[in-house]
Amino acid sequence: MKSIFDTVSRTCSQEVTHAYSTSFSLATKMLAPSIRQDIYNIYGFVRFADEIVDSFHDYNKKQLLDDFTQDLYKAIDNKISLNPILNSFQETVHNYKIDPSLYNSFLKSMKLDLSKSTYLTQEDYNEYIYGSADVVGLMCLKVFVKGDNKKYEQLKDSAMSLGSAFQKVNFLRDLKADFEDLSRSYFPGTNLSALDENNKQRIILEIEEDFKAGLKGIAKLPVEAKLGVYTAYIYYSKLLNKLKKVPSLEIKNKRISVPNYQKVGLLAKSYISYRLNLI
Repeated sequence: MKSIFDTVSRTCSQEVTHAYSTSFSLATKMLAPSIRQDIYNIYGFVRFADEIVDSFHDYNKKQLLDDFTQDLYKAIDNKISLNPILNSFQETVHNYKIDPSLYNSFLKSMKLDLSKSTYLTQEDYNEYIYGSADVVGLMCLKVFVKGDNKKYEQLKDSAMSLGSAFQKVNFLRDLKADFEDLSRSYFPGTNLSALDENNKQRIILEIEEDFKAGLKGIAKLPVEAKLGVYTAYIYYSKLLNKLKKVPSLEIKNKRISVPNYQKVGLLAKSYISYRLNLI
């Protein structure tokens, strides 16, 4: 029965989320059950594409990404795929009428990771951030507002700002791996081989502005989504605060993270703020 296959597909997307990201998994569990699965479906799709370009070094990444892209288009056209991740994602695409420009922009940024290693201009940097992060926030927003286009337009800019903030924190956290292992330098005008405190502070101020704009949107989200998104915001804010305290030279030499026991504490903090209507 097709329904059994669809259930298996959804379970695969959920398991991918749990396996690859403890923090995102915790935040997603704070979403209402009515929208939680669709966020798993989106995450499974973006995670697999990201893994192709970041992890599969012993394989032909371009061919894998091209095949994945074509399989995605077939899944959306046919409303089914034998790839369970794409099968669950196409379901969400159709249920919420997600604009093709969003996932196409995401795939464009993933493709850039195969050929472009340095972002010298702010324009190129902004384009990459939009495709790799902002559109993911917009796809999730489509689910959060459940087809309310007026609400979507009201919250669109905030969702993009929050997506940008999350991605830039990831860039700063993963600076060592991106620069040394993948030879990537995302921040324009910054010599990562000689990162100093001034450049680090400039990057942090930019992220804080994105967070400020994103938080305004969180307060206006539907009740089904507010706690989950706020939990992710609290986690990334904590991670940014840790990065603030780490000397620039040390950021280049090790990956900063939030321990699992602190993540649980942040979850409790988010829930209390939510229950007290402090969001």
